[in-house]
Amino acid sequence: MSMPIENMGVPVIILKEGTERSYGKEAVRNNLMAARAISEILKTTYGPKGMDKMLVDSLGDITITNDGATILDKMDLQHPAGKMLVQVAKGQDEEAGDGTKTSVIFAGELLKEAELLLEKNIHPTIIINGYKQALQKAIEILNNIAEPISIDDREKLVLVAKTSLNSKAVSEAKDHFANITVDAIRAIAEQRDGKYFVDLNNIQIVKKYGGSLLDTSLINGIVIDKEVVHPDMPKVVKNAKIALLDASLEIEKPELDMEISLSSPESMKKLLDKQEKMLAEKVEKIAASGANVVITQKGIDDVAQHFLAKKGILAARRVKRSDIEKLAKATGARIVTNLNDLRPEDLGYAETVEERKIGDDKMIFVEGAKNPKSVTILIRGGFERLVEEADRAIHDALSAVADAVIDGKIVAGGGATEEELAKGLREWSKGVPGKTQIAVESFIKSLEALPQTIAFNAGHDPIDILMKLRSAHSDNSKKWYGIEIETGNIVDMWSKGVLEPMRVKANAIKAGTDAASLILRIDDMIAAKKSSAGGKGPSSKSSEEESSSKESSD
Repeated sequence: MSMPIENMGVPVIILKEGTERSYGKEAVRNNLMAARAISEILKTTYGPKGMDKMLVDSLGDITITNDGATILDKMDLQHPAGKMLVQVAKGQDEEAGDGTKTSVIFAGELLKEAELLLEKNIHPTIIINGYKQALQKAIEILNNIAEPISIDDREKLVLVAKTSLNSKAVSEAKDHFANITVDAIRAIAEQRDGKYFVDLNNIQIVKKYGGSLLDTSLINGIVIDKEVVHPDMPKVVKNAKIALLDASLEIEKPELDMEISLSSPESMKKLLDKQEKMLAEKVEKIAASGANVVITQKGIDDVAQHFLAKKGILAARRVKRSDIEKLAKATGARIVTNLNDLRPEDLGYAETVEERKIGDDKMIFVEGAKNPKSVTILIRGGFERLVEEADRAIHDALSAVADAVIDGKIVAGGGATEEELAKGLREWSKGVPGKTQIAVESFIKSLEALPQTIAFNAGHDPIDILMKLRSAHSDNSKKWYGIEIETGNIVDMWSKGVLEPMRVKANAIKAGTDAASLILRIDDMIAAKKSSAGGKGPSSKSSEEESSSKESSD
């Protein structure tokens, strides 16, 4: 649109033709409505009784999930404020691995409350200031009320995993999954300077549909999604000495284009014999090191396969770099890039290397490493969609257990933590001056909306539940009392074993507050005209709407 400004009767156009602009209250209202709409979509999936969403992409591929990050990622949102909430969910997923829905729903509730305050002519800066102050105090209270947990406390870690899995579609297998995830985290956790460090990349996830969810297993080693390259090779090797190569066992082609002139059949035979001899020498070097298993990132020539089979060596080729690195950690092997450097001390050790048939595919299992710092979870399930959802559920459970181990602090779920924070903030807010106190009250209401949503999704009256929850928390000895979903009663969540990592709660509240504050600050939206070239041409950056936002000055 043109934007005329009168200057001695001459209009001055500062925006391109076709540009759309909304500013002031209209811009704020548009952003609030978009963000709240996305929050409402996720609300029905929240808590143990939350529903699932079916998402169908432009190619017709179906995803059935109640994982917040996946839902937002697959929705292909167009509104700029909506896209900001997608980034919030991704940030929460990367930082804490769980609690994506909490962060987005909390942001939506903060914006819903802010809208009521804006209608009362309270300036966005005052609202944002109140939210930020309340956030700082909430994190302080959270740190004070959180309980310690140790990596050796396996029982509590299993409860943390179960709580994460409670709201998933695979909750019927939660006991089995919880034990697997805790054992996996305990296997790969490393102690550094008195603190534990957990790298989830050291847990390999392999998905194969077929069987049931209860057939999912933890392998004390690595599973390679490849088969043994030659039928004459052994299918099982005990006390395996493993050579990990980033080198090919084939005749390498020259980088330059060249022609070889052969004058007779004997010349051809000499060339082939020479190539065969070179491959035989490569295999001899491997055998001389004592290796009885070879796993390489590159190729293995048919002739080399023959020589390896004659030596009784099991081999796999074209294995992913990430899998080779995990194997190195699990078996203690060193990845060798030049066969001339291969020595006995470079070999890794595993009790068993075996080819097994899983579903329709053959896979190589490397098990029984001495001190595995890398393990594998093999996920099974009746059909592909279920296996995909099981993968997402296990990712969240692994992240929750990892957070508990790294921070060493946990809290109770079921709305107990949110109400305890609300109680502490309510007491503290009495000393907050002026209109900022009203914004703090809105922050408290937004916190209490989280347990209300859990209750509503379970078929209980949210107002009634909130009153019961507040009443219970008025007693200082009942700080971990929350909602028992089945009955709607307020009970001790700690004794019920509903436990969550402190990091998930803290990060969700932070991310939600930051997102709401950012959206509230926008008072001007200028959207460029959509390109008609369908993404072609030098001036078209993308087919998506380009937008820029001007933030209001404080």
